[in-house]
Amino acid sequence: MKLVIKVIPSAKENKVEKENGKLKVYVKAKPQKGEANKAVIEVLAKYFNVKKSQIRIIKGFSSREKIVEIKI
Repeated sequence: MKLVIKVIPSAKENKVEKENGKLKVYVKAKPQKGEANKAVIEVLAKYFNVKKSQIRIIKGFSSREKIVEIKI
């Protein structure tokens, strides 16, 4: 399954919200050295109840708009 998500780095808490058919992923991590991307994978793994290894970022490594693939 592929999803388009919007990432909000440096948030107060890690959470996922649905908004206009997209997922907004809030992460505490700063967008430096891939920290926010790692946090996004962790938050999505908890949200979808899958292992972190089942989630990968396909597009948008340095952007707030990302396409992620989740293998279920």
